[in-house]
Amino acid sequence: MDQRIEFRHLRYFLAVAEELHFGRAAQRLHIAQPALSQQIRQLEKIVGVELFRRTSRSVRLTDAGATFQPRARDLLGRLAADLEEAGRVGRGEAGRLDVAFITSATSIVSERLREFSRRRPDVQVKLHDGFTVDVLAALERGTADIGIVRDAEERDDIDLSLLATERFVAVIPAEHPAARGDHVNAAALAADPLILFPRSAGTHAFDVNTQPLRDAGIDVQVGQECSNWHTIIMFVAAGLGVTIAPYSVTSLLPAGARRLELDGPPAVSRIFMATRRGDNRPLVQAFVAASESMAGRDDDRTLTSGAIPSKCEDHVKAYRA
Repeated sequence: MDQRIEFRHLRYFLAVAEELHFGRAAQRLHIAQPALSQQIRQLEKIVGVELFRRTSRSVRLTDAGATFQPRARDLLGRLAADLEEAGRVGRGEAGRLDVAFITSATSIVSERLREFSRRRPDVQVKLHDGFTVDVLAALERGTADIGIVRDAEERDDIDLSLLATERFVAVIPAEHPAARGDHVNAAALAADPLILFPRSAGTHAFDVNTQPLRDAGIDVQVGQECSNWHTIIMFVAAGLGVTIAPYSVTSLLPAGARRLELDGPPAVSRIFMATRRGDNRPLVQAFVAASESMAGRDDDRTLTSGAIPSKCEDHVKAYRA
């Protein structure tokens, strides 16, 4: 069969099939009756059989026409639904959004996702966790649409929008000599092994995280490298060393670990939303708008949320840098 059937053929056929009168069908379609008759003859030529039995007094469907009628109606209905879905995706009302994030900012991510999902309930959100460097790489590759990162370095193709800041604190074993107080100078930690994520996880993030040690004149050497904050904190609690951490990952500590405020110059960590520069797709802009609507809900001096979660094999397992 010739495949040149067009959208208008289906519309014209259904109008005649429902009216069983070419004049009324032409009026309904706002076209001339001869033009409608010509289009129906063209459709019948494409199909290869008559769809209507015409007499001077009546028009009725042939068996082939009666069989084709529900199928034509179904085709038009599905096409209309597909066009509506495409329009909703184009307007950012539906579709899929990939969000990559550092899990040490889970509390911020969850708040933004909750607001976004409230506004766009039909959008499917896929989550991916990793180091800041992984999140930025996913954005540049196009495998992520939105990134939530910590202390990210500037890149030519990435826009960074500040979401929150929080102070750094020291986490030490409960038996450490400094654990008797509430504050500690970073210089008092010089002799202890440092437990931290590797520098390769994000050079700028690593330098910001270790700035209090360098301000104290300490030559930073990581004794134990770990890929997530959960493991780092647990190793500290086991007495294997000390760490400098964002406050939000220390709000619930295991037995054997103590959090101390750091003396010396203020040291803060910054959490950003990252997007590809010039990415004006409606879904991305809808997420940005949802996030911006929450401005002021985060304490812009110190985050106090974001407790270390329990280990769970089927969900987010630990806090990464």
